[in-house]
Amino acid sequence: MAHIHELFNFSASPVEIIFRGSIIFWFLFLIFRYILRRDIGNVGVSDFLFVVIVADASQNAMSGDAKTISDGILLISTLVFWNFAIDWASYKVEWIRKIMEAPAIILVRGGRLHHRNMRREFITKEEVMAKLREQGIETLAAVKEMRLESDGELSVIKQNG
Repeated sequence: MAHIHELFNFSASPVEIIFRGSIIFWFLFLIFRYILRRDIGNVGVSDFLFVVIVADASQNAMSGDAKTISDGILLISTLVFWNFAIDWASYKVEWIRKIMEAPAIILVRGGRLHHRNMRREFITKEEVMAKLREQGIETLAAVKEMRLESDGELSVIKQNG
C-alpha cells in the first residue's frame, strides 16, 4: 500500500506537466474555436460524445506518466490558468478578443437566407425556421437580420413594422 506522502509527490517533472498541459490546452482551444462553434442553442449527442472522447484522449497526452494527486492538481491548475489568461486578455485587449472570439455570421439579412454561411456552419433552413418560430416569427420576410453569434446562439432582429 502506498504511503500518503507518495500520493502528493510528483511522478513527472512539474515543468513537463505544465508544458504538456499548455500544448494540449492550445490544441484543444483551436479545435473548439474553429470546429465546434456551431451550437444552435443546444449540444447534440455527437457533440457531447466528441467532447468526452477528446477529454479521454487528451488526458494521456497531457499527463504522460503522471500518477499522483500533485500531478493532477498541477495539470488542472495549468488548464485553469490558460482559461483565465485567455478570458482576462480578451477582456483587456481588443485585438486579442478579435482573435479569440469568433465573429458573428449572418444567416439571414433582409428576409433572405445566406446559403453560403449556412453551408459553412452546417445549418439547415429547417433549423433557421425553427429558431425563428421560437422567437414568434413565422416568415423570413419578417427578419431584418439573423446571426450565429460567437457563443453559438442565434440572434434575430425583426423588420420594422
